[in-house]
Amino acid sequence: MCESCASVAAAEEERPRTGLSRRGLLAGVGLGLGVSMGFVPGLTATAAAASSKNGRWCNPALGYFPKGGHYGAPRSGGPHAGQDITNSTGTAVYAAAAGTVIRKGWGGGLPGRSGNGIVLSHGGGQYTYYGHLSAYRIGLNAKVSAGQRIGDMGATGNVTGPHLHFEVHSGGLGALTNPVSFMAGRGVDLGGGWSRIDPGARGKRVTAIQYLMTRRGYDLAADGYYGSVSVGAVKRFQASRGLVADGQVGPATWPHLVYTLKQGHSGSHVRALQTVLNKHGAGLAVDGGFGTVTTSAVRSYQSVNRLVVDGVAGAVTWRALVG
Repeated sequence: MCESCASVAAAEEERPRTGLSRRGLLAGVGLGLGVSMGFVPGLTATAAAASSKNGRWCNPALGYFPKGGHYGAPRSGGPHAGQDITNSTGTAVYAAAAGTVIRKGWGGGLPGRSGNGIVLSHGGGQYTYYGHLSAYRIGLNAKVSAGQRIGDMGATGNVTGPHLHFEVHSGGLGALTNPVSFMAGRGVDLGGGWSRIDPGARGKRVTAIQYLMTRRGYDLAADGYYGSVSVGAVKRFQASRGLVADGQVGPATWPHLVYTLKQGHSGSHVRALQTVLNKHGAGLAVDGGFGTVTTSAVRSYQSVNRLVVDGVAGAVTWRALVG
């Protein structure tokens, strides 16, 4: 897979170090070259209908969609079994949901795959595969949480450049599903956009929403459950900003909710930032103080995700953190 691509100006306060517009290119599929994959039995045309945007799933890696790297793309040995996400070697790869490492090794032990790979079991017949890794960050049989770093993006196996080959198997290992539509149904934009969190969701992103809403003057308990009280507050906030008051925290609402934060800031909005940094393994005390330790954690997250490393949590960093 070729890393070369057209340089696009970004009208944002932060840009990926590659010089690509995080929103413009990550959502596209028209750049780069595809990677040949072997035929995989069980390839299906579309994902099963799903709308469970409950905070359980998150983005496995930041990058852009290369040409020919989409699910079902024609290959010499059969249709492409997953979605490719391109970035540089060493870019962090995260567990898309909580689960257990059931396979770790060449091709993840799956037929037709090559390179270092990991298979996670998420229960209920759902599995995810992460291929072409340059390094493992987790052991076989380990339990992982959503957003935990499990490996590094690489170019091992039959590839022409670094990327993550990401697959979703729903209904059993081998029952392939379109990962883009599967993840979209669960509130995750694999192209790098803002997540969508619906009423009833749970988790650290919900806790962050509650902290941010408290900073906005709504005084919510940060219990990680997006119940009726929190939903009602978000609806009132949305109405006050001229947004559709549907209670979903998604691409229209997140930009109004987050703050640009840097060292020296303090308050519940910093607690929100510390909470989502911890989702990705920062290990911070959620004390609301943006000091040197939090600054270091922000810079580290930006570095491993190929964002501008300035220690400032602006819109692009927030979008990656809550994705």
